[in-house]
Amino acid sequence: MASALRSTILRHIRVPISHSLSLNGSRLTAVRSMSSHGDDHLDKQEVVDRVLDVVKSFPKVDPSKVTPDVHFQKDLGLDSLDTVEIVMALEEEFKLEIPDKEADKIDSCPLAVEYIYNHPMAS
Repeated sequence: MASALRSTILRHIRVPISHSLSLNGSRLTAVRSMSSHGDDHLDKQEVVDRVLDVVKSFPKVDPSKVTPDVHFQKDLGLDSLDTVEIVMALEEEFKLEIPDKEADKIDSCPLAVEYIYNHPMAS
């Protein structure tokens, strides 16, 4: 009986694993919870595709210039307000909330992908 109870409890425990990512001088911190039941987390390629779709659909962006490595200001000519709007659109797309401190660091597709991929609540 103790073994069955232990197995039941362990199926529902989440253990946080913290990552730090440094890219182009920006530092992002994300926490991804690991669980013993099915891997319901997003596939990295799915995150890349959805991030690119959100950026391509932004009115001020030429979709032909959007690549997985694109920087919002340097490559697409967007200003800081446009970047905030893209981050808000990403929050809506992935049904998550990105704290302002972290959102301010997301200025490119690679940073957006890494943050979202490592976020435990992204869906």
